[in-house]
Amino acid sequence: MTIDLRVLRPTEWDRWYGQLELAFGGIAEEPQERDLWNALTEHERSVGVWDDGTCVGTAGAFTFRLSVPGGALVPAAGVTMVSVAATHRRRGVLTSMMRRQLDDVRAWGEPVAVLTASEPAIYGRFGYGIATRQLRAEIDTDRVRLSVPPGTDDVRLRLSSPAAASEAREAVYARLVPERPGMLARMPGWERLPVLDPPGSRDGASPLQCVLAERDGEVTGYALYSTRPQWETAVPHGTVRLRDLGAVDPASYAALWRFLFGIDLMSTIQVGNRPVDDAWQHLVSDIRRCRTRVQDGLHVRLVDLGAALEARTYQAPVDVVLDVDDAFCPWNAGRWRLTGDRKGALCARTDDAADLALSVRDVGAAYLGGVPLTSLAAAGRVRELRQGALAEASVAFGSPVAPWLPHGF
Repeated sequence: MTIDLRVLRPTEWDRWYGQLELAFGGIAEEPQERDLWNALTEHERSVGVWDDGTCVGTAGAFTFRLSVPGGALVPAAGVTMVSVAATHRRRGVLTSMMRRQLDDVRAWGEPVAVLTASEPAIYGRFGYGIATRQLRAEIDTDRVRLSVPPGTDDVRLRLSSPAAASEAREAVYARLVPERPGMLARMPGWERLPVLDPPGSRDGASPLQCVLAERDGEVTGYALYSTRPQWETAVPHGTVRLRDLGAVDPASYAALWRFLFGIDLMSTIQVGNRPVDDAWQHLVSDIRRCRTRVQDGLHVRLVDLGAALEARTYQAPVDVVLDVDDAFCPWNAGRWRLTGDRKGALCARTDDAADLALSVRDVGAAYLGGVPLTSLAAAGRVRELRQGALAEASVAFGSPVAPWLPHGF
């Protein structure tokens, strides 16, 4: 097979994106959704694979800054829009795009690549590890009650259109980013994504709505949601669909949840994507009636292992030699000494004896502090070579809050 793998030309975007739509089921997106992704696509960071003028493979990389333990924002390539035509599967198209992409990311000086996977089984072989989880729930608000903290009654709630509240919402979001690993600092244009609301995707629900929380005249939180009315033998049984919620203090957070619980004619809240340690779980009277479940979120790949490990801090002092296996990016393979604490870290090549042996995929999984190295070791994916090193490193790599990716890309 003779194929042409090259950087995407702006004039090719429609055909390139059309291949992506075909690979994801063949249903064309609505114009406003397509327009947004066209505007956000970074052509010089995207590649296409062409066979006799037909696009048969797509892959892109957004320019992101990713929050890591300690609050730093690390340059990261947001891998996106990856597809291979059904006619060209198992011919090395995906591998060739991943090879080109990781080489490019390294040349751009970005130490980390991240993605969300339509099929999680695909990307492990390219060194991506699952680093965050997302909590989903269906809360029976007819039977579940909230217990809110002092000060909740002092919070003022105000309805607003999502567009009118954009500046206030983004200011709250920006305050939250350094406090939780895995979040993305939103670059210009990305503020449009949380309020993307094509009518054809509502499935009987209302247009997107917004409520703001305020204290002393300052916006301290927000919730984006829609409602889907439903009746069963003359009894209201509607659903609140929560898209996003952020708050800078416990009272504002609780006030927003209490508002969602109290919307008339609704008896269920569908929670689509929240951190696994989200505090509402400690406000509800009956967690069993919330029907919680967890799935993978952000997949992390360390492209420059030393720079990536130096970019974050560690919640306990650590001095450990990692023997890292990385067949796909061999410049990472070998032994690295990591020393660090809450103030900073150093990570450099060493000839010293290794304390832990693991793959770059597992370093990526542990990178944001949500996957304990001890858990990976129990699965046989991390080997302890010096007694005590595993516990020491696992504690140091941890995060006091669960890492979380608030939205896809």
